[in-house]
Amino acid sequence: MQWEVKIKRDRMEGEEERLNEEDIKTIEEVGAISFRAIDKAKEMAKPGMKLVELADGVEKFVRDSGFDIAFPINLSVNVEAAHYTPSLMDERTIGEKDVMKIDFGAARDGLLGDCALTVDFSGENQDLVEASNNALENAVSMVRAGAKVRDIGKEIERTIKSMGFSPVMNLGGHGVGRHDLHADLFIPNYDNGSDDELEEGKVIAIEPFATTGRGMITEGDTCEIYSFNGEAGVRSQGARQVLAEISSKYPSEPFAARWLSNIIPSKFGLYAAIQELVRSGALEPYPTLIEVSKGLVSQAEVSMLVEKDGCKVLTK
Repeated sequence: MQWEVKIKRDRMEGEEERLNEEDIKTIEEVGAISFRAIDKAKEMAKPGMKLVELADGVEKFVRDSGFDIAFPINLSVNVEAAHYTPSLMDERTIGEKDVMKIDFGAARDGLLGDCALTVDFSGENQDLVEASNNALENAVSMVRAGAKVRDIGKEIERTIKSMGFSPVMNLGGHGVGRHDLHADLFIPNYDNGSDDELEEGKVIAIEPFATTGRGMITEGDTCEIYSFNGEAGVRSQGARQVLAEISSKYPSEPFAARWLSNIIPSKFGLYAAIQELVRSGALEPYPTLIEVSKGLVSQAEVSMLVEKDGCKVLTK
């Protein structure tokens, strides 16, 4: 099973959408601000800083720039591969030896950015960081209409293993559609035998994950990211209030629990309401993803527009 965000689609299954010139201009703007945001996060992040302060600051930067948010900023540290975003009143701070993945994207008119980088605060794990960076660079050089995803995955695996690390096998790249962060196409970090090919005019994200561990991830015990599944009957007033807020403000893209503190300021009350909504089926939870053997993980990611003879990197 691939661990990936399963965002509710606004279009019918199998229906294709082609980007027009205005869409392409918009998604280039979205990509540019997405990259500026993760670069800003890298500049802001310092040992001792609270993760929630970093998250709130970078998300505010995107909103103040006139964009929406494609998904809550992921600040996944060390053995965490993905999906960690700070909780309400989170006291967690950046450690001096942390390896932190910063994964984030802006949005406008349902068009989404998605990019990531890794910060090695101690400087002791630069080879691990370079493994995912080099794998991404080599993979992007192969992108063109008609390229097979298995060949891209094979090159990612070859690059990461050549540097003494393992690719994370059950995470990978993906198509990016309107209101659809993880569209149907899956781009593996190894040769998965798929004959799927890249199509001209489609937006994709490639994201190699390298690890000192076995190269598999599983769900952890924490969850701070959710998406709206649809209306459901709930009993408590708090859950009804939270559901109304979610269906109004976050009907398509994922959201962070801490974004709802204006509805229920109490941390206990907010999380109780969210759990009631999860049990009812109104919300889809996305737990933090952990490397199974507790290996350190690095990540690199860009989004790009597939062209006939290459690609246009959007998140730069």
